[in-house]
Amino acid sequence: MTTFHIANIRDDIRGSADSGYRVLVDRIWPRGVSKERAGLDEHRKEVAPSNELRKWFGHDPVRFDEFTARYRAELDASGAAETFARDMAGHPLVTLLYGAKDHEHNQAVVLKQVLEELDGHTA
Repeated sequence: MTTFHIANIRDDIRGSADSGYRVLVDRIWPRGVSKERAGLDEHRKEVAPSNELRKWFGHDPVRFDEFTARYRAELDASGAAETFARDMAGHPLVTLLYGAKDHEHNQAVVLKQVLEELDGHTA
């Protein structure tokens, strides 16, 4: 079973020895973060929300519940979460990195929930 953590890439540059496999889950590279300093193992754009959904959401906490439902629908339709979960199965710890300033209302929070459900974690 894989354990998924989430972290803001700006707060977690290069991570720590115990941050596991590090994956950026944003469609767009975060401003002000160099690829060299990020210390990523992967950048997986396909698990990020569509550009249309991202722009609609605009990181407005009032829209988060609707964003969550729409994002889950996108993940279900594309199969990207299932593929990602399968690809991460060999890693005991995966840190999902995001660039949003809001630590509670972002796609990594939703993606972590979806991945844990797929991996058999109890919610």
